[in-house]
Amino acid sequence: MTDMTERNRTEGPDTTKEPTQVGRKVTRRGGGDPATRGRTTIADGVVEKIAGLAAREVVGVHAMGSGLSRTFGAMRDRVPGGSRAVTRGVKVEVGEVQTALDLEIVVDYGVSIGDVARDVRENVVAAVERMTGLEVVEVNIAVSDVKLPDEEDEEPESRLQ
Repeated sequence: MTDMTERNRTEGPDTTKEPTQVGRKVTRRGGGDPATRGRTTIADGVVEKIAGLAAREVVGVHAMGSGLSRTFGAMRDRVPGGSRAVTRGVKVEVGEVQTALDLEIVVDYGVSIGDVARDVRENVVAAVERMTGLEVVEVNIAVSDVKLPDEEDEEPESRLQ
């Protein structure tokens, strides 16, 4: 055996160095973590959708929005090609790192409004912060109505079955 072959066998590969590509020079451009290069902006509508879905998940929330907005929304939802307005009853202000939300909800009769409001706040804050990385500075909740057990929903009935 040659002297060089013997040295390669005993020393083995050097694992302390970063791997290099053969024949190509590895260069780093820009410096720093690639995740910090550039800006990410989040539209108000994105936060509104997240908040609207998170609020609707809470037991005791019957609907979102005022009676008038729910009535118009129900008619709009029935238009072919229309989609359910998950942002109904949600208004947001989105900054670079923070957001504030205003929610208008209808609660079911018999539930504790304070408990529902707390649960909505917790669920909305958790969902928005987890999905967007924005700090939620406040969630204001306005309870605009109570859904009574014998009341029908304000959505107009479809003539088709």
